Amino acid sequence: MTPPATRSGTGAPAELFFEDLAPGLTVDLGVVTVDGDEMVAFARRFDPQWYHVDPELAEASRHEGLIASGFYTVSLFMRAYVDHLLSRAAADASPGLEELRWLAPVRAGDRLAVRVDVMGARPSTARPGLGTVSLTGTMLRLGPDDRPEQEVLRTRFRGWFALRPADPPPEGDPSD
Repeated sequence: MTPPATRSGTGAPAELFFEDLAPGLTVDLGVVTVDGDEMVAFARRFDPQWYHVDPELAEASRHEGLIASGFYTVSLFMRAYVDHLLSRAAADASPGLEELRWLAPVRAGDRLAVRVDVMGARPSTARPGLGTVSLTGTMLRLGPDDRPEQEVLRTRFRGWFALRPADPPPEGDPSD
C-alpha cells in the first residue's frame, strides 16, 4: 500500500513533491469553458441572487445579462487546480486563503485560462514532513483569438505538500 505522504490529492501515487514546487514555477491548469446551465444551476442552489438566476432582470440591469456567482467561478478554478496539479502532487490540506478577488463578471460561454504561480515555499514548522507553498491562482478571459483579454479571478493561498521521501537503500547495501 502507498503511504499517504506519497499519494496525490486525488489518492493516486504522487509524482510531484514539495521540492518540485519552487518559487517562480507557473503551472498551466488549462482552459475552462463556462457552461450556462451549470452556472445557473449552481446559483439557484448556492447563490440565488437575481443577477445570477433571473435572465429578464439581469438583462434589464447594468449587468446586461446573467453573470456567474463568484463562488461558481472559484469552484471552476478549484476543479482545474485539482485536475492539473493536485492530482499529481503529494498534497495535504490547505492552511488558508489570504485573498480571493472577483475582478470582472463571468458569463456563460466565457473561456477562462487558468494558472497557478508558486510565490514561496518553506518547510512547515507546524507539520513535520510537509512544506508550505504560497500560491497565486488566476483566471483570464480569452478572446476569440485565444489571447487573454481580462483577468476575472485572483486568489492567494497556501498549500501543504509532502517532502520527497528518502530513497530506501539498495538491496544488499552494507549499511542495512
